[in-house]
Amino acid sequence: MNTFALQLYDATQQQRIENVTSFVGEDANGSFGLQAHHARFMSTLVFGLFRYRLQNDDWHYLALPGGVLYFNDNELSISTRHFLIDNDFERISDLLKQQLLAEEETLTATRSSLQKMERSMLLRLWNLQKQNE
Repeated sequence: MNTFALQLYDATQQQRIENVTSFVGEDANGSFGLQAHHARFMSTLVFGLFRYRLQNDDWHYLALPGGVLYFNDNELSISTRHFLIDNDFERISDLLKQQLLAEEETLTATRSSLQKMERSMLLRLWNLQKQNE
């Protein structure tokens, strides 16, 4: 059976997975599949859960917050901020939900902090303008 290599990169680690027979991903246009000896291909993945099959017919799941996918010379490379791999769909789905909630909480806190900074800055500018009058 024809196989290819899957090379994963994130900010702190890299992992190479051999004997991959197929990959199912999703970009802004929808789902797509890749198999060994596919033509050169590049896309940006959306936040989500992807899967790949090994030569022994086991599916493995890959969760990531989006990334850049590049397939060339029978190697699939994915670069992302971070990734999770598991062969249990329920477990990785729960991890992905937790990750999404944590990112939403961080985003909410960041927005709140920016709003406070903006209010403080506007108040200072207003006070400076009053002093100059």
